[in-house]
Amino acid sequence: MKKTILLSLIAVASLSVTAQNKKYIATMEKNVAELDTTRDAAKLQNLANNFERIAGAEKTEWLPAYYAAYCYVNMTYSTKGDAIDTYCDKADAYLKKADSISPNNSEIYALRSQIAGARISVNPMSRGQKYGTESAELREKSKELDKTNPRPYYLEGTALFYTPAMFGGGKDKAKPAFEKALKMYETFKPASSIAPNWGKRSTEYFLKECDKK
Repeated sequence: MKKTILLSLIAVASLSVTAQNKKYIATMEKNVAELDTTRDAAKLQNLANNFERIAGAEKTEWLPAYYAAYCYVNMTYSTKGDAIDTYCDKADAYLKKADSISPNNSEIYALRSQIAGARISVNPMSRGQKYGTESAELREKSKELDKTNPRPYYLEGTALFYTPAMFGGGKDKAKPAFEKALKMYETFKPASSIAPNWGKRSTEYFLKECDKK
């Protein structure tokens, strides 16, 4: 009798966890899908708030904190000056949380590289060397941790694209990185329906820009 009751309790608990997991996945899928459709700062802030709430409820999941960070770093592209650092600081804080849950994660290192790159734009002349080096080191670590991840190659391309030719950048230097990234995107398979899978459309855009005279 006791064994039957115990098995029933286990079954009920298992069903509860399964239902909770389905709700989490469905909520994440909805918000991740919206990320692919906007670069508007207000919408990104709203999505960041959503991911922050999910992260607060799902304390063992790294992706909500990761996507909150992703929202904040993308918000830097529609602002200037000290506000960029403010958004980057928020992104770094959420990535630190994600890293505590999923250490040595290629996706987290790639996003950390993007954040370091965003900080350069506050003052390229004074920050280029420091944050450019940091961003490159983080990209290399991302590559090392997952050789199938196209995002560090896409970020390498963007870094070269926006670096003046006199400092070793330019379209000609960026194009091979974008070509490699695009080839990798063609075969890359995200771990799940909510795993990071961004960057392909931007890679295609930059490749077209590289071909412009």
